[in-house]
Amino acid sequence: MSRTFNTASLTRRSFIASAAAGSAALALSGRTAFAESGDTLKVGFISPRTGPLGGFGETDGYVLDLARKALANGLQAGGKTWKVDILDQDTQSDPSRAGQLAKELINNQAIDLMLAVSTPETINPVADACEAAGVPCLSTVMPWEAWYFGRGAKPGAPSPFKWTYHFGFGVEEFHKAYVSQWSLIETNKKVGVMYPNDADGNAIRAHLAPALAKAGFTIVDPGAYETGTTDFSAQIALFRQEGVEIFNSFPIPPDFAAFWRQAAQQGLTQQIKICQVAKTGLFPSDIEALGDLGMNIGSAAYWHKAFPYKSTLTGVSGTELADGYEAASGKQWTQQLGASLALLDAGFDALKASSDAKNKAAVAKAIATLKTTTIAGKVDFTSGPVANVSPGPIIGTQWVKAAEGSKFALDYVVTENATDPNVPVGAKLIAYNG
Repeated sequence: MSRTFNTASLTRRSFIASAAAGSAALALSGRTAFAESGDTLKVGFISPRTGPLGGFGETDGYVLDLARKALANGLQAGGKTWKVDILDQDTQSDPSRAGQLAKELINNQAIDLMLAVSTPETINPVADACEAAGVPCLSTVMPWEAWYFGRGAKPGAPSPFKWTYHFGFGVEEFHKAYVSQWSLIETNKKVGVMYPNDADGNAIRAHLAPALAKAGFTIVDPGAYETGTTDFSAQIALFRQEGVEIFNSFPIPPDFAAFWRQAAQQGLTQQIKICQVAKTGLFPSDIEALGDLGMNIGSAAYWHKAFPYKSTLTGVSGTELADGYEAASGKQWTQQLGASLALLDAGFDALKASSDAKNKAAVAKAIATLKTTTIAGKVDFTSGPVANVSPGPIIGTQWVKAAEGSKFALDYVVTENATDPNVPVGAKLIAYNG
């Protein structure tokens, strides 16, 4: 795990200057402050950086570098200056490994706070390990219902969780965004859905599909499919027979690629006016891998560089974060940049707000009462739909052909903003075959 910092990866000149000044101050006084406190705060950070879900973690190295630079002089919390050590781990997209990594950080590294990001396959086993061990854990980027109910909470019952907290979108945000997005183009309102037999798919089927039906959409559901399915002929035949004009799915990238290529070969894509894909539709690499079939696919953003907020930890804006990543990596920005930084924003805001950053109960209490605005928007655990949860926005988006002369093949545009009107709409939704 690297502790070297690449100055070229910073996003603006003033941030470089402040980091340099901070380093000088650290040389003169920071070490004394750390010595007086006699403590280091250890923060675990677990994400999928390789494997089928690797797109979620592709930008985490850059974000973690920014965070470590911002924390180079330590963290002020509870009247002390704490040295901070962020211990990041890659799940390799394996849920069992995610749980093992969490236990290792808890038992062998004695972490003070766990941060987990992206998909139930990562977050739920990490959260479960933290709940069992009494370690505060904060997470984001999965439907909160899949986190809350998927881990054993019951509707209407008190929360069973004392140590684990989650912020971000839920079914209600998807519902609002999809109804808003799907109303932008005239269709027969027949929606073919493919929801996998996993925590995401089961939560979406149970909660989102009925809400969409109440909003006037006819849901055509061939039933849950297993991850790794290679033949989707039966589903495609049903969708063609029913004449669906909207398609919605929450697949991992290999599954959607297989389905969508077969859908094109068997004539389904020709009748689709709106293709709305979550999970796989998030990142440019997954869309580019589809070639021409990826053009005009609708998606949804839990963060976009157009979000009008700044990071509480680093001070960077959305545009600065995206531009900085592109300059440092040569790759197109992704929405995960803002999501991972928002998790760090919220986590360190909670540590700063705690009465004792080394007291796990105090940190958990600080998360439970946290009210802040991260680079991805508001986090407020005092007014969630259930305890331990703070909801967040999902913004309707679309992948379109980039303008001539663009450095990248695709542009990711905002097409609706029902769940956060502060985010500016940048383009009109185009029909998939438009």
